[in-house]
Amino acid sequence: MDRRTFIKGTGVAGIAGLAGCTGGPEESGDGGDGNQSDGGAGGNQSGNESGGGGSASSDINVGMVYATGGLGDGSFNDQAQTGVQQAGDDFGVSHNEVQPSEVNEFETFQQQFAQSGNYDLICCIGFLQKEALASNAPEYPDQNFMLVDEVVEEPNVASYVFGEEQGSFLVGQMAGLLTQQQFSAGAGETVPDQSKVGFVGGVEGDLIGKFEAGYRAGVAEASEDVEVQVSYVGNFNDTQAGNEAATAMYNDGVDIVYHAAGNAGTGVFQAAQDTGKFAIGVDQDQSLTKSGYANVILASMVKRVDTAVYTSIENVVNDSFGGGSTTTLGLEQEGVAAVYGDQLGSEIPEEVKSSVDETRQAIIDGEISVPTDPSSLN
Repeated sequence: MDRRTFIKGTGVAGIAGLAGCTGGPEESGDGGDGNQSDGGAGGNQSGNESGGGGSASSDINVGMVYATGGLGDGSFNDQAQTGVQQAGDDFGVSHNEVQPSEVNEFETFQQQFAQSGNYDLICCIGFLQKEALASNAPEYPDQNFMLVDEVVEEPNVASYVFGEEQGSFLVGQMAGLLTQQQFSAGAGETVPDQSKVGFVGGVEGDLIGKFEAGYRAGVAEASEDVEVQVSYVGNFNDTQAGNEAATAMYNDGVDIVYHAAGNAGTGVFQAAQDTGKFAIGVDQDQSLTKSGYANVILASMVKRVDTAVYTSIENVVNDSFGGGSTTTLGLEQEGVAAVYGDQLGSEIPEEVKSSVDETRQAIIDGEISVPTDPSSLN
C-alpha cells in the first residue's frame, strides 16, 4: 500500500505574473544589507556593495541572482546572502544583488551582470536558474559563474549540490516517532491514535523531490504505519497557498508538516499555530529566522547554501575558482543537518533524539542508503 496521500486541488497557485523585466544590477555604495524585498511578492531589486570591516582586502566583486521568493524568506535566499556577506567581512569582497520574481527573468539578470564586465563571479541561486545559465555560460566564456542546486557542465561554472534527502530523512524519522506518541510542547500537540504527518513542497521536480523522498523514507524508518500526506503549491512565493495546503492536512489529523517551499512555507507555520499542531522548517533554523512561529517549529533541515556561496567566493579570491567542477555537500560534509527548534528542542524526548543521532551516523557510514526519487517509494 502507498502510505502517501496526495492532497489534490488544495492551495495550488501559479507563479504571479509580472508586467515585464525592468532594470537590472545597479551600483550602490550605501553599505546596507540589501534586503529591500517583502519576501518576493513584489519582485523588488536591490543593489548592494559591502566590503568593509574585514581583516582582508580584495578587489573581487560578486553579482548575486537570487531565487524567486526574494530576500526576507528566512530560508533559502537569506542563507545565500549570509554567505556573500560573510565573504565581504572576511575578504573585503563587494557585491550587488537582484531579486527576480519570475523564472523568465533569470536569463536577463545573468546577462546584465556578465555584460557589464564588472563581476569576478556571478552566483546563481536555485535550480530554476539552470536553463538560463546553460544558455548564458557559453556566451560569456570569460565570466565565472556558480550555481546552487543544479549542475551546468561548462568550464566557467562551478556547481554546488546538497544531500537534501539525507537531512530530510532525519527530520522525517523524528516526525514519524513523535506522531505515534502523546507529545505536547509550546503551542502544539500530537494526536497519537491517528499517526499522520505531511509534506508541503514548492515546485514539483527532481530537487524538491529529494526533500520529499528523504522525508518519507525517514518516516518509514520510524514506522511503516505512519501516513504521509503530500502537497505541492506550485511556487516558492505564495504564503496563502502554503497555509491552505497545510491547513487541509492539519484538519485531516496530521500532527507535523515539513515544508520545502521557500517563502510559501511561512503559511505552513501560520497554519500550525492556528490549529495547535507542529511544523518543520527548512534551509535555515527557522525557529530563529521566523521566531514568531518558534512555539510550533520542532526542528529545521538546515541546508548550508551560505557555505556554497562563501566557498565559491573564497576560491575566486584565492585564484582557484574550479570551473567545471561539482561539489556535493551532505551530512558528512556538514552541508545539511537536522537542527532542533530553539524553543521546542529541549522538549523532544531523548529517546527520539538518540534514534535520530544513530541514524545520522548510519547514513554517514553508508549503512543506510537514502532515496532521492519519491516515485521509488510508491
